[in-house]
Amino acid sequence: MKLQQLRYIWEVAHHDLNVSATAQVLYTSQPGISKQIRLLEDELGVEIFARSGKHLTRITPAGEAILAIAGEILRKVDSIKQVAQEFSDDSKGSLSIATTHTQARYALPTVIEKFMASYPDVSLHMHQGTPMQIAEMAANGTTDFAIATEAMEHFGDLVMMPCYRWNRSILVPRKHPLAQFGRPTLEQIAAYPLVTYVFGFTGRSQLDDAFKSRGLTPRVAFTAADADVIKTYVRLGIGVGIVASMALDPELDDDLLAIDASHLFAPSVTKIGFRKGTFLRSYMYDFIGAFAPHLTRSLIEQATHCHNKQELDALFAGIELPEH
Repeated sequence: MKLQQLRYIWEVAHHDLNVSATAQVLYTSQPGISKQIRLLEDELGVEIFARSGKHLTRITPAGEAILAIAGEILRKVDSIKQVAQEFSDDSKGSLSIATTHTQARYALPTVIEKFMASYPDVSLHMHQGTPMQIAEMAANGTTDFAIATEAMEHFGDLVMMPCYRWNRSILVPRKHPLAQFGRPTLEQIAAYPLVTYVFGFTGRSQLDDAFKSRGLTPRVAFTAADADVIKTYVRLGIGVGIVASMALDPELDDDLLAIDASHLFAPSVTKIGFRKGTFLRSYMYDFIGAFAPHLTRSLIEQATHCHNKQELDALFAGIELPEH
């Protein structure tokens, strides 16, 4: 069994069983990958992938178990490399972040600008996706950090730490009937079609819970993952927008009226996290501290030793989170 073979099966599994695409990513040949997978299967005496002719069709039950262990091994190998890099040169390396459009567009630019000025030799990679995709990328080691609001609690192997609280604003054209209300009620808002986030995005669950608690079933006319797209369709008159307040630009959005909705919806908390067992390099601690100054190195290290969500919640219970 070779480390290269484990990397091949891992990459094939994460490229939709497409050996050709995997070969391109790994800069090797398709026949070479197929041969090494066959050799590994012959050595183990089980099939990792089921086949139809020359095509891989699915991962076998044995393959699922093998891939889980292979992933752990490959992550440990990456940690060894990180340790070596930290001691050879703590200012060089890479950092990958998985996050949503709202975070990437509105919360992270200033942080990343300062970080890259401090660490010009660290290459930074950003991946955008749904909160579930973001959590999965962090859990399987595809990215170093996950930054999101929803879905994080479903992954027990992630160390998730609270960064800041935020709430929402109602967006309407300036001549919209709701513009006359300084503090509209949920009933008044529910009278109009809504334009907001796709379910599972950017605190959408708090929004749904608020309407449900009042026995209201709003008509969601249009959903999107991108706050800028939502604003576009509010301008078209499709409906009343509900977005994160941080997603408002006073200059670019001056044609819209933003009504504070913090009296209607419970605040949401954005978190940053990484996979348990991840070796954090010095610049990784600095990035977390730049994004959430209350997350000191000492506090992060304490978080890594928490065994469950209850212990994590207790650790951060006394910390007053900033508002964004």
